[in-house]
Amino acid sequence: MFEIRRAAPEDAETILRFITELAVYEKAGDEVEATVESVRSSLFGPSSVCEAAICETHGLPVGFAVWFYSYSTWKARNGLYLEDLYITPDQRGSGAGRQMLRYMARVAVEKGCARFEWSVLDWNTPAIRAYDAIGAEPQTEWIRYRMSGRTLSDFAAG
Repeated sequence: MFEIRRAAPEDAETILRFITELAVYEKAGDEVEATVESVRSSLFGPSSVCEAAICETHGLPVGFAVWFYSYSTWKARNGLYLEDLYITPDQRGSGAGRQMLRYMARVAVEKGCARFEWSVLDWNTPAIRAYDAIGAEPQTEWIRYRMSGRTLSDFAAG
């Protein structure tokens, strides 16, 4: 029912649409700074560190995923970190998200990754239920930190 394929530069507009829809769902629609060109260059340009996939049904895109490789010093192996996974509202509950996760799990295994990890907002109970159902385990002992914007530039400047 679903076909999952590696994304290509010509998917940049679709990916940006999905990024924006995801940001709105996550109550952060006004924070999207990406453009079609910045998506195209950051995901498919020569210095890209990310990969992306598109999920389609009947030839129509219904979701995307973006990931990159992390590194575990303890395992001395890469890990696959899922940055974003989005499925359109009309396809949620259809199995598309599970198929995307399975696709990325296969990528992780093929690449010899020690881990497949992602983050989820604590209020996103449908996603949390789906992750629990596939056997993923929350990592509650770690607190994620972030620096961005002015805080990041001010700290870097010393």
